[in-house]
Amino acid sequence: MDSGKQITFPLMMTVGTAVIGSLQFGYNTGVINAPQKIIENFINTTWFDRYEEPITENSLKAIWSISVAIFSVGGIFGSFSVGLFVNRLGRRNSMLIANILSFIAAALMGFSKMAGSWEMLIAGRFVVGLYSGLSTGFVPMYVGEVSPTALRGALGTLHQLGIVLGILIAQIFGLEMIMGNDDLWPLLLSFIFIPAIIQCILLPLCPKSPRFLLINKNEENKAKAVLKKLRGTTDVSADMQEMKEESRQMMREKKVTIPGLFRSTLYRQPLLIAVILQLSQQLSGINAVFYYSTHIFEKAGVAQPVYATIGAGVVNTAFTVVSLFVVERAGRRSLHLLGLLGMAFSAVLMTIALALQEQLKWMSYLSIVAIFAFVAFFEIGPGPIPWFIVAELFSQGPRPSAMAVAGFSNWTANFIVGMGFQYLQAACGAYVFIIFTILLLVFFVFTYFKVPETKGRTFDDIAAGFRQGAGTGGEKHSPEELNSLGADSQL
Repeated sequence: MDSGKQITFPLMMTVGTAVIGSLQFGYNTGVINAPQKIIENFINTTWFDRYEEPITENSLKAIWSISVAIFSVGGIFGSFSVGLFVNRLGRRNSMLIANILSFIAAALMGFSKMAGSWEMLIAGRFVVGLYSGLSTGFVPMYVGEVSPTALRGALGTLHQLGIVLGILIAQIFGLEMIMGNDDLWPLLLSFIFIPAIIQCILLPLCPKSPRFLLINKNEENKAKAVLKKLRGTTDVSADMQEMKEESRQMMREKKVTIPGLFRSTLYRQPLLIAVILQLSQQLSGINAVFYYSTHIFEKAGVAQPVYATIGAGVVNTAFTVVSLFVVERAGRRSLHLLGLLGMAFSAVLMTIALALQEQLKWMSYLSIVAIFAFVAFFEIGPGPIPWFIVAELFSQGPRPSAMAVAGFSNWTANFIVGMGFQYLQAACGAYVFIIFTILLLVFFVFTYFKVPETKGRTFDDIAAGFRQGAGTGGEKHSPEELNSLGADSQL
């Protein structure tokens, strides 16, 4: 069997351990919504104990909104700090150390009720946002660098699978009969310490990124030993040759900082693609569905909206698995286009269902079908693909900075949607998803004309394509600059 396509136990253990970070991110994305009323009661009680008067409605809404949104603010700071860690500590050690933030966040949120402090809850949400922002950079980068070229897309999809599993677990644990009640909600929020412990035990058993060892540390023998373990074969000459070529390219380029990415016209096209793909994920409206799905189902007249929301989580997870199996056959670009178009169609159906639900009661069923379809198409393309394709678009030199910029774009858009959707919904009513339909079609057109297919191509080959484009453009670049985007096209 071709070693480039072989899934070995060390490889799956390495990728699976890394993806625990993705699961923590997903869990913290979904966990805050189910116990909203209970936490609001806690805030009200704490306020009364302090000031001997009930909290005003505006103050309660403000504290709750900050508790939700501060997670994204932490994510913005975390994602922008990715490069500071991975270049100094390596990919694996960065993931290991980041778990310190998980433990701090778990303690702050877990003891907030005992301490009678909503400030601790907000601080914990910010700290776990920092962790999640770092993880969205660390995990796809590490997974991409340990994976064989032929499996990089499928294994890269596991990052998104970890996220959606985390969301689903949070939705289930958030049921009142489990932990979404007055007694156990602090444990619900602090539950992340368990996956953090598991990851801290398993990560030291996983290898460092072979690409990091060879290219950043010049430790060829260690890189070769890691590859042999991951590939389950003694012949890793093809992998080593690819990494050595990338190393030679890096010798001819200076370290690319975030300001350097923006200053160089050479990186403009891949950076624009990376950012737009991240925006297509968040501005698709998916988080509007997840943040407010229970409310949407209530408006649609669904009898048990919390179970319909969990149903959406199950669909979310199932179609991530579908994407896992087809991404290396269909290709990244094709799946992203299909997902965007399917989401746009589903958003139109959702709008029709919400607009006509008062006249036609059966429209509530159409709204459920539309939301489930919206979620399914998201996980076919816009969910998993933007995370790992960014790592594919850049060579080793600019990759950490590019991942930081892409993550920053993703988290900022996430924050905007999370804060703004309820106001958009109030202004637009049933027609709010028309806005997302228009955005989805814009992203579809951009992807069709600008995004290259990266299926089955090495990092260097992908980067070389941008180098060729830069070399034939109107602007002049030095040979050193052109080499920084990849190997010569003959290689």
